[in-house]
Amino acid sequence: MRKTLIIARRELAGYFVSPMAYVLVALLLLTTGLWFFQRIFVPGREASLKPLFEAMAYIMIFAVPLLTMRQLAEEYHAGTIETLMTVPVSDGQVVAGKFLGVMGFYLVLLATTLILLLLMTIFGQPDPGVAASGYLGMVLLGGMYVAIGLFASSMTHYQLVAAIVAIAICAAMALLPPLLVAHGGEPWGRLAMGVNVTEYFKDFASGRFDSRGVIFFASVAAVFLYLSVKTLESKRWR
Repeated sequence: MRKTLIIARRELAGYFVSPMAYVLVALLLLTTGLWFFQRIFVPGREASLKPLFEAMAYIMIFAVPLLTMRQLAEEYHAGTIETLMTVPVSDGQVVAGKFLGVMGFYLVLLATTLILLLLMTIFGQPDPGVAASGYLGMVLLGGMYVAIGLFASSMTHYQLVAAIVAIAICAAMALLPPLLVAHGGEPWGRLAMGVNVTEYFKDFASGRFDSRGVIFFASVAAVFLYLSVKTLESKRWR
């Protein structure tokens, strides 16, 4: 566990000296701020953060892969992966450390949007239960996207390719199931209902805690982390 945390601290510290990280923070605040003031912070509107959470969920399809694209792809490209593999640390510890490091910065990224919750609290009466549930959903969704991004980064030496692959997977998981539910018919519609990322997240954004959503997001994240470990193992023996 100590080795995992050392890797996590190194990765987290790396974000605070990376221009890309600050660009992402600025873009997230800009896009969420515009959405908030145009669609939510309007006289006569219900003081609800649900539309903001749903917009953020779509933004993260693109933002998270940009956070994860360098994690393993850069190690391959720079040749530092060979050094990492020679130290007494397992592939699982490497992947877990990088996952925790990215999640640490993701939480910082998410925390910047709390200023919008503060504004709504000052000028309205938002439901604290919906806010807490929505942010829990964002953490779970983000964990799944980070795991997908790490898997994409473990497959290639090129950061841009890793980002494109991760965005494609995340977008497919978020957008295809609703289409299949609406137009797929049997048995595809029923199957899509069980893997409908959008519906699981909407429950959290609406303030409804559903253990099925927790299990789904955690299970998908675990599968992609496992695939990342296996991909890293295959690189070791080449």
